[in-house]
Amino acid sequence: MKKWAFVSDFDGTISKKDFYHLVLEKYFEEGQALYKQWKSGKIKDIDFLRQVFTSIHQEESQIIEDIHSLEIDEHVPSFIRKVQSQGGDFYILSAGTDYYIHHILGQYAITGVEVYSNEGYYEEKNVHMNIDPEHPHHSERYGIDKSKVLTDLKKEYETIYFAGDSEPDSHPAKVADITFAMKALQDILKENNTPHIEVNDFIDIEQHLLRLGVLR
Repeated sequence: MKKWAFVSDFDGTISKKDFYHLVLEKYFEEGQALYKQWKSGKIKDIDFLRQVFTSIHQEESQIIEDIHSLEIDEHVPSFIRKVQSQGGDFYILSAGTDYYIHHILGQYAITGVEVYSNEGYYEEKNVHMNIDPEHPHHSERYGIDKSKVLTDLKKEYETIYFAGDSEPDSHPAKVADITFAMKALQDILKENNTPHIEVNDFIDIEQHLLRLGVLR
């Protein structure tokens, strides 16, 4: 069994803005009504994202340019390298799509990171998701069940550290050994009495791991 791994959500945790927000602002203003429906629980997360991602109507070169405009936490690339150089594995776990995540990883020359997410691809001027209901990690609501992914990873590692920022991350937070919570996730985990450490960014996370002796 391997010693430890760090698993991080992407949108709003590694990136400063969710990719769907960028699409809503730039190409799909009428999607705000859809956003309200989703937030009120009337439509599933995966159905909301499908509609948003197929409302871009741009050439792939423009979509990639938009993806590259997404800001990420500036400390993430060096944090990932430090984790990898000190005996840990780094994973990204996202209920979005791996399409834009891989473009961001390439942009910052981040290597050796496995991505667990909904499979995404460009076709006919939009981003589509290939959801397999038979996949062992399938979730009807999110496309991917983050807690199932973490449960499987726990079979490989002695300790799993997890970072997230929103409601979908509240489920794997119950499985992780230590959860670092940002933004809305902090209040959600408080309400659920789920143990967590409140942080603002990856500098905070690194400081905690240094104090725990996981990093040096």
